[in-house]
Amino acid sequence: MDRFGFGPEDVVVAVGQDGLVANVAKYLDGQPVVGINPEPERNPGVLVAHAPSEIGRLLAEREVTERTMVAATTDDGQQLVALNEVYVGDRTHQSARYRLHSPDGRPERQSSSGVLVGTGTGATGWCRSVWQERRSPLVLPTATDPVLCWFVREAWPSPATGTDHTEGLLKAPDTLTITAESDLVVFGDGMESDTLTITWGQRLEIGIAPVKLRLVV
Repeated sequence: MDRFGFGPEDVVVAVGQDGLVANVAKYLDGQPVVGINPEPERNPGVLVAHAPSEIGRLLAEREVTERTMVAATTDDGQQLVALNEVYVGDRTHQSARYRLHSPDGRPERQSSSGVLVGTGTGATGWCRSVWQERRSPLVLPTATDPVLCWFVREAWPSPATGTDHTEGLLKAPDTLTITAESDLVVFGDGMESDTLTITWGQRLEIGIAPVKLRLVV
Protein backbone atom coordinates (compact mmCIF):
# COMPACT_ATOMS: atom_id res chain seq x y z
CA MET A 1 0.00 0.00 0.00
CA ASP A 2 2.95 2.36 0.46
CA ARG A 3 3.33 2.36 -3.35
CA PHE A 4 -0.37 2.73 -4.21
CA GLY A 5 -1.45 6.08 -5.63
CA PHE A 6 -4.54 7.13 -3.70
CA GLY A 7 -6.28 10.04 -5.43
CA PRO A 8 -7.97 12.89 -3.55
CA GLU A 9 -11.38 11.86 -4.89
CA ASP A 10 -11.04 8.17 -3.91
CA VAL A 11 -13.25 6.34 -1.42
CA VAL A 12 -11.45 3.38 0.17
CA VAL A 13 -13.39 0.21 1.01
CA ALA A 14 -11.49 -2.03 3.44
CA VAL A 15 -12.87 -5.58 3.59
CA GLY A 16 -11.36 -7.76 6.31
CA GLN A 17 -10.20 -7.41 9.91
CA ASP A 18 -10.02 -4.21 11.94
CA GLY A 19 -6.26 -4.05 11.48
CA LEU A 20 -6.69 -3.53 7.75
CA VAL A 21 -8.23 -0.09 8.35
CA ALA A 22 -5.36 0.83 10.66
CA ASN A 23 -2.79 -0.28 8.09
CA VAL A 24 -4.33 1.64 5.19
CA ALA A 25 -5.02 4.79 7.23
CA LYS A 26 -1.36 5.83 7.40
CA TYR A 27 -1.19 6.11 3.59
CA LEU A 28 -4.25 8.33 3.19
CA ASP A 29 -4.70 12.08 3.18
CA GLY A 30 -8.33 12.61 4.07
CA GLN A 31 -9.95 10.01 1.80
CA PRO A 32 -13.01 8.43 3.48
CA VAL A 33 -12.74 4.77 4.51
CA VAL A 34 -15.60 2.26 4.62
CA GLY A 35 -14.86 -0.71 6.89
CA ILE A 36 -16.62 -3.93 5.84
CA ASN A 37 -16.65 -6.98 8.11
CA PRO A 38 -17.02 -10.20 6.06
CA GLU A 39 -16.77 -12.45 9.15
CA PRO A 40 -18.67 -10.87 12.06
CA GLU A 41 -18.49 -14.16 13.95
CA ARG A 42 -14.69 -13.78 14.08
CA ASN A 43 -13.88 -10.05 13.83
CA PRO A 44 -14.80 -7.60 16.64
CA GLY A 45 -15.80 -4.99 14.07
CA VAL A 46 -14.43 -1.92 15.86
CA LEU A 47 -13.20 -0.35 12.61
CA VAL A 48 -14.86 -2.69 10.10
CA ALA A 49 -18.28 -2.06 11.56
CA HIS A 50 -20.52 -2.77 8.57
CA ALA A 51 -21.96 -5.79 6.79
CA PRO A 52 -21.29 -6.29 3.05
CA SER A 53 -24.96 -5.61 2.32
CA GLU A 54 -24.55 -2.03 3.59
CA ILE A 55 -21.92 -0.95 1.04
CA GLY A 56 -24.41 0.71 -1.34
CA ARG A 57 -26.04 2.81 1.37
CA LEU A 58 -22.71 3.80 2.90
CA LEU A 59 -21.25 4.94 -0.42
CA ALA A 60 -24.37 6.99 -1.13
CA GLU A 61 -24.67 8.67 2.27
CA ARG A 62 -20.98 8.79 3.17
CA GLU A 63 -21.39 10.20 6.68
CA VAL A 64 -17.96 10.28 8.32
CA THR A 65 -16.40 10.59 11.76
CA GLU A 66 -12.84 11.83 12.13
CA ARG A 67 -10.43 9.83 14.26
CA THR A 68 -7.22 11.24 15.72
CA MET A 69 -3.93 9.77 14.51
CA VAL A 70 -0.40 9.89 15.94
CA ALA A 71 2.77 10.97 14.12
CA ALA A 72 6.43 10.28 14.96
CA THR A 73 8.96 12.56 13.23
CA THR A 74 12.75 12.24 13.33
CA ASP A 75 15.13 15.20 13.35
CA ASP A 76 16.21 14.31 9.78
CA GLY A 77 12.66 14.58 8.43
CA GLN A 78 11.42 10.98 8.39
CA GLN A 79 7.85 10.50 9.54
CA LEU A 80 5.60 7.59 10.51
CA VAL A 81 1.85 7.97 11.05
CA ALA A 82 -0.35 5.44 12.87
CA LEU A 83 -4.00 5.07 13.83
CA ASN A 84 -3.57 3.06 17.04
CA GLU A 85 -0.13 3.70 18.50
CA VAL A 86 3.57 4.06 17.82
CA TYR A 87 6.20 2.05 19.66
CA VAL A 88 9.73 3.29 20.30
CA GLY A 89 12.29 0.88 21.69
CA ASP A 90 14.93 -1.74 21.07
CA ARG A 91 14.48 -3.89 17.97
CA THR A 92 14.38 -7.04 20.13
CA HIS A 93 12.18 -5.42 22.83
CA GLN A 94 15.05 -5.61 25.31
CA SER A 95 16.34 -2.61 27.27
CA ALA A 96 16.22 0.63 25.33
CA ARG A 97 18.17 3.67 26.50
CA TYR A 98 17.08 7.20 25.74
CA ARG A 99 16.33 10.59 27.22
CA LEU A 100 12.63 11.38 27.51
CA HIS A 101 11.24 14.90 27.67
CA SER A 102 7.51 15.20 28.36
CA PRO A 103 5.62 18.53 28.32
CA ASP A 104 4.88 18.27 32.05
CA GLY A 105 8.31 17.33 33.37
CA ARG A 106 12.07 17.74 33.14
CA PRO A 107 14.10 15.50 30.81
CA GLU A 108 14.76 12.07 32.30
CA ARG A 109 17.25 9.44 31.20
CA GLN A 110 15.48 6.08 31.11
CA SER A 111 16.07 2.40 30.45
CA SER A 112 12.90 0.50 29.58
CA SER A 113 11.32 -2.03 27.26
CA GLY A 114 9.97 0.80 25.13
CA VAL A 115 7.57 3.72 24.95
CA LEU A 116 4.01 3.57 23.62
CA VAL A 117 2.13 6.64 22.40
CA GLY A 118 -1.46 5.91 21.43
CA THR A 119 -4.66 7.50 20.20
CA GLY A 120 -8.16 7.02 21.51
CA THR A 121 -8.59 4.25 18.94
CA GLY A 122 -5.42 2.59 20.21
CA ALA A 123 -6.58 3.04 23.80
CA THR A 124 -8.79 -0.02 23.27
CA GLY A 125 -5.75 -2.23 22.55
CA TRP A 126 -2.06 -2.25 23.53
CA CYS A 127 -2.19 1.02 25.47
CA ARG A 128 -5.25 -0.14 27.37
CA SER A 129 -3.44 -3.33 28.37
CA VAL A 130 -0.59 -1.30 29.90
CA TRP A 131 -3.03 1.16 31.49
CA GLN A 132 -5.06 -1.63 33.06
CA GLU A 133 -2.13 -3.68 34.29
CA ARG A 134 -0.55 -0.76 36.16
CA ARG A 135 -3.97 0.52 37.32
CA SER A 136 -3.20 3.96 35.99
CA PRO A 137 -5.36 6.90 37.10
CA LEU A 138 -5.18 8.45 33.60
CA VAL A 139 -8.48 8.94 31.79
CA LEU A 140 -7.89 7.36 28.40
CA PRO A 141 -8.99 9.38 25.35
CA THR A 142 -11.86 8.30 23.13
CA ALA A 143 -11.44 7.66 19.40
CA THR A 144 -12.36 11.20 18.36
CA ASP A 145 -10.60 13.09 21.17
CA PRO A 146 -7.67 15.28 20.01
CA VAL A 147 -5.56 13.71 22.77
CA LEU A 148 -2.84 11.05 22.92
CA CYS A 149 -1.87 8.85 25.85
CA TRP A 150 1.70 7.63 26.45
CA PHE A 151 3.25 4.94 28.62
CA VAL A 152 6.81 3.83 29.38
CA ARG A 153 6.95 0.05 29.61
CA GLU A 154 8.87 -1.44 32.55
CA ALA A 155 11.08 1.55 33.31
CA TRP A 156 14.19 0.48 35.25
CA PRO A 157 15.39 2.52 38.26
CA SER A 158 19.16 2.81 38.61
CA PRO A 159 21.78 5.42 39.56
CA ALA A 160 21.77 6.54 35.92
CA THR A 161 18.11 6.07 34.92
CA GLY A 162 14.84 7.23 36.45
CA THR A 163 11.19 6.26 36.63
CA ASP A 164 9.48 9.53 37.54
CA HIS A 165 7.91 10.17 34.14
CA THR A 166 6.25 7.01 32.82
CA GLU A 167 2.80 8.07 31.59
CA GLY A 168 0.77 11.06 30.56
CA LEU A 169 -1.48 12.75 28.02
CA LEU A 170 -0.58 14.91 25.00
CA LYS A 171 -2.66 17.67 23.45
CA ALA A 172 -1.61 19.67 20.39
CA PRO A 173 0.79 21.33 20.00
CA ASP A 174 2.61 19.43 22.78
CA THR A 175 4.92 16.57 21.83
CA LEU A 176 6.83 13.82 23.57
CA THR A 177 10.53 14.08 22.73
CA ILE A 178 12.83 11.05 22.80
CA THR A 179 16.58 11.39 22.26
CA ALA A 180 18.22 8.05 21.49
CA GLU A 181 21.08 6.80 23.67
CA SER A 182 21.08 3.43 21.93
CA ASP A 183 19.86 2.24 18.52
CA LEU A 184 16.06 2.36 18.51
CA VAL A 185 13.26 1.43 16.13
CA VAL A 186 9.91 3.15 15.68
CA PHE A 187 6.90 1.33 14.25
CA GLY A 188 3.17 1.90 14.14
CA ASP A 189 0.11 -0.28 14.63
CA GLY A 190 2.20 -3.39 15.29
CA MET A 191 3.78 -3.37 11.80
CA GLU A 192 7.39 -4.17 12.67
CA SER A 193 8.23 -4.55 8.98
CA ASP A 194 7.59 -0.83 8.43
CA THR A 195 9.97 1.00 10.77
CA LEU A 196 12.05 4.09 11.28
CA THR A 197 15.47 3.75 12.89
CA ILE A 198 17.16 6.32 15.10
CA THR A 199 20.72 6.08 16.40
CA TRP A 200 22.64 7.63 19.28
CA GLY A 201 21.92 11.34 19.60
CA GLN A 202 19.01 11.46 17.17
CA ARG A 203 15.78 13.07 18.33
CA LEU A 204 12.21 11.90 17.80
CA GLU A 205 9.12 14.07 18.24
CA ILE A 206 5.76 12.33 18.79
CA GLY A 207 2.46 14.17 18.72
CA ILE A 208 -0.97 14.42 17.12
CA ALA A 209 -0.81 13.86 13.37
CA PRO A 210 -1.92 16.72 11.09
CA VAL A 211 -4.23 14.31 9.22
CA LYS A 212 -7.17 12.30 10.56
CA LEU A 213 -8.81 9.07 9.51
CA ARG A 214 -12.21 9.85 7.98
CA LEU A 215 -14.18 6.70 8.80
CA VAL A 216 -17.61 6.22 7.23
CA VAL A 217 -20.22 5.40 9.89
